[in-house]
Amino acid sequence: MPFKSLAEFINTLEKAGELIRVKEFVSPYLEIAEITDRFSKNEGKALLFENTGTGFPLLINAMGSERRMCLALGVISLNEPGQDILELAGGIMSPRESFMSKLALLPTLAGIASWMPRSIKGRGKCQEVVMESPDLSKLPVLTCWPYDGGPFITLPVVHTVHPETGQRNVGMYRMQVFGSTETGMHWHLHKNSAAHYREYKRLGMKMPVAVALGGDPAYTYSATAPLPENVDEYLLAGFLRKKRVELVKCITSDIEVPADADFILEGFVDPSEELVLEGPFGDHTGFYSLADLYPRFHITCITHRRDAVYPATIVGIPPQEDAWIGKATERIFLAPIRLSMLPEIVDMVMPVEGVFHNIVIVRIRKTYPGQASKVMNSLWGAGQMMFNKILIVLDREIDLNDYQQVVKVVCETVNPDDIIFSKGPVDVLDHSSSRFAIGSKLGIDATDKLPGESNVAVGNEQFLDQLHIRTGEKDNLFDFSLLEMGFPILIVAIDKSRKSQVKELHRNLAESGALAGLKCVLYIDRRAAGLGWGDIAWLVANNIDPLRDCFFATGSENNNSGPLAIDGTMKTRELDHFDREWPNIIVMSDEVIEEIDHRWENLGLGAFLPSPSLRYKPLVINEGAVAVK
Repeated sequence: MPFKSLAEFINTLEKAGELIRVKEFVSPYLEIAEITDRFSKNEGKALLFENTGTGFPLLINAMGSERRMCLALGVISLNEPGQDILELAGGIMSPRESFMSKLALLPTLAGIASWMPRSIKGRGKCQEVVMESPDLSKLPVLTCWPYDGGPFITLPVVHTVHPETGQRNVGMYRMQVFGSTETGMHWHLHKNSAAHYREYKRLGMKMPVAVALGGDPAYTYSATAPLPENVDEYLLAGFLRKKRVELVKCITSDIEVPADADFILEGFVDPSEELVLEGPFGDHTGFYSLADLYPRFHITCITHRRDAVYPATIVGIPPQEDAWIGKATERIFLAPIRLSMLPEIVDMVMPVEGVFHNIVIVRIRKTYPGQASKVMNSLWGAGQMMFNKILIVLDREIDLNDYQQVVKVVCETVNPDDIIFSKGPVDVLDHSSSRFAIGSKLGIDATDKLPGESNVAVGNEQFLDQLHIRTGEKDNLFDFSLLEMGFPILIVAIDKSRKSQVKELHRNLAESGALAGLKCVLYIDRRAAGLGWGDIAWLVANNIDPLRDCFFATGSENNNSGPLAIDGTMKTRELDHFDREWPNIIVMSDEVIEEIDHRWENLGLGAFLPSPSLRYKPLVINEGAVAVK
């Protein structure tokens, strides 16, 4: 169902028992983020902070569960939009010979036409109030984490237009506030708005930009969606809400924005200006993204609804609200992938521990040798899937959300021949790649093998002698919990103190026979010992560049043997020849944790929830956003 405003969505959440109103003052500086983090990691409700110290309430965690994500998109299940796409495509592409069969297509085409965005004249609800002097300090912009560079607008729907083609792009890029009328514009290298920026720079023109906040949550979701460059995000929004998006022109530019948004920030970016240092920012990877140079956004006008609500989110160590936005993308965009390039894909899951792009699991309908490799290469070349780091392909009929089943299949089917490495672009937020924005990828062919594929038999050796390891390697901590569950995977926590330490330890353990029967050994830093498997998966996937950090005990390029080692430790210049800065893990300050603990009962938040940051404090190195320079 379409929502006419963010307030209407709030009413829907409240009627569904999915909202808590916080009437007492809570500061947008760190305090709102700390409370939200506790709710995000405990499947908590949406939060409406009614007293923010400004004239506007703040809504957060509004899409932070599967049920609320479904409410936002007006569906019963997140699989519905994907199924609608399949049915729509089937109806259009099916052969039609008779006149009557062609005539039967008209309602479908009419439906598509009714979802196209439409420009309307006059002013919209988003322009009911025009600030006399634009001033971002009047909005409750969050400072989320202690070492953030400042307050950040975290749910901006950013509109740009190509200077020559007029093609609109709607994307979501964080915006650090530098003053009352100036922010950064965090346009990643690979994003469409960055391409628009480069065109304006080439032409020597100022670039008009408009930012919408709030309105129908379908707008917010569509701005995050990995659409092809020539597909309008508001066509997707219209399809999702089954009603076209009505657009009005900005007051100070010709850019069109949703008429029923809550806030509109109008302005420009001047490509002739020097870039501004933006960041650090506690990012969705669970690490700080470090300060870098980005364009400045100058605000010329701010308009808003009379009943405007400021929307916000926080990101950090998963799970957070963005996990459910990612889950919607996973379910919705499976259908286009199957239709356009890989019909053999049956299902696809992006585990929350993989922070969208680090880990992807795919199930295929396998019919010929080498098909898993074909799927890997196709996905690594498809849009934002180029950022994927670890891709697991299997063909057994299992639930991909049951990670124990997935690990079981991987252990039963994978040998050294089934490990595939590739190189390519990585997300600019990837801190582990040796070079900025370019790194490597790990493909795992966990399909059942056909004749002509793997020439190495799956081993059935007994698991390692645990006592031998305990007595032989006293300086390291060995986690046997996965072994005890029947998975031939060992976790080793080490204190790194010398170069090549992980490789030497792995080789020594293998040569001693202690690793017989194992498929994989995960090496982590000693301070990460005791984390759960999900947290270890999150940490290791963030910390590896596969070609550098995944290796076998012995062997050559064509003859590897022994269990695969995955070095998920932090990398430094001194011990690993790693020449980039390594960021810190994101946790809240002790002072803010204590303040929220003290005030919890009076805020009406329900049963007490301890701070998730306490679990991750041992991972933090030094003070500041940079762990090691």
